[in-house]
Amino acid sequence: MKIILASKSPRRKELLELMGVKNFEIIVSDAEEILQKDSSLVEQSKQLAYKKAKAVFEKTSGDRIVIGSDTLVVKNGKIYGKPKTNTEAFEMLKELRASVHEVITSLCVLKEENGEYSEYLDYDITKVEIKDMQDEEIQNWINTGKAMDKAGAYGIQDKFAVYINRIEGNYDSVMGLPISKLYDVIKNYI
Repeated sequence: MKIILASKSPRRKELLELMGVKNFEIIVSDAEEILQKDSSLVEQSKQLAYKKAKAVFEKTSGDRIVIGSDTLVVKNGKIYGKPKTNTEAFEMLKELRASVHEVITSLCVLKEENGEYSEYLDYDITKVEIKDMQDEEIQNWINTGKAMDKAGAYGIQDKFAVYINRIEGNYDSVMGLPISKLYDVIKNYI
């Protein structure tokens, strides 16, 4: 069975490898990541994960598993995506510091085996508490260059971990892929 990760995220690749998935392909989804304002944040995240997986699934054929995922960082209903500039990253982290926010990570697994098609769609919500960072600490983190490709402008698995007071929920979901759920879906193929 061919396993395809529909993501360019190095963290999702690393998590698949951690699961013991040795042979998988990466095909970056070209799906537009547009949020539908008329549905809940969980539904929006699930919809994005599905769109990413479906775009890659439709470009491929044969027996295969396509894995799509989406991560939203949310505080008080405001979504913190990937920052486009250092200034935007700085402002995000100023708003997230000294408080708790949620990380919503959705997982979509599309499978075709012997002509049979199936879908799996689920999500995790993890609460993350960031310390009261000084402006200089925020700037030092941004200067590492690792803030720009991550929702919320931080990576829990990076040096930024020193600013995490606690989490309530799944660590791997904060990294971008709820591998405990994914494992249950694909364990017979790895």
